[in-house]
Amino acid sequence: MIARRETLKMRHTNQKLRLSESAAAYLKEHYTDKFSLDQIAGALFINKNYLARVYKEVTGRTLLWDHNHLRCEAAKELLEDRGLTISVVAYKTGFSSSSHFSRIFKIHTGVTPSEYRRRPAR
Repeated sequence: MIARRETLKMRHTNQKLRLSESAAAYLKEHYTDKFSLDQIAGALFINKNYLARVYKEVTGRTLLWDHNHLRCEAAKELLEDRGLTISVVAYKTGFSSSSHFSRIFKIHTGVTPSEYRRRPAR
């Protein structure tokens, strides 16, 4: 009886891990889209509240946090091209305004996009 309970627990844990991996893969593919928990859950055929809870439980982060993190990582690459304005980088990474982009970028990197761009080359 205990072995069966442990097997079921392990299976449930594996299902949660797979669900979180699927959600992360969806985010990577759609990071420039506006964030929509309904859309992500719909694509995975799962309840949005369950998805949000499981993702947080498995990763320790929210889907929105990871969505914005992916956008900021992409923005770092685009900011290397000094021919692109901050507004264009914001638009290309899915942000609807450069002020919102700057605020989220600073939360995720500790510096504004302009400060990131001015840093010494690595």
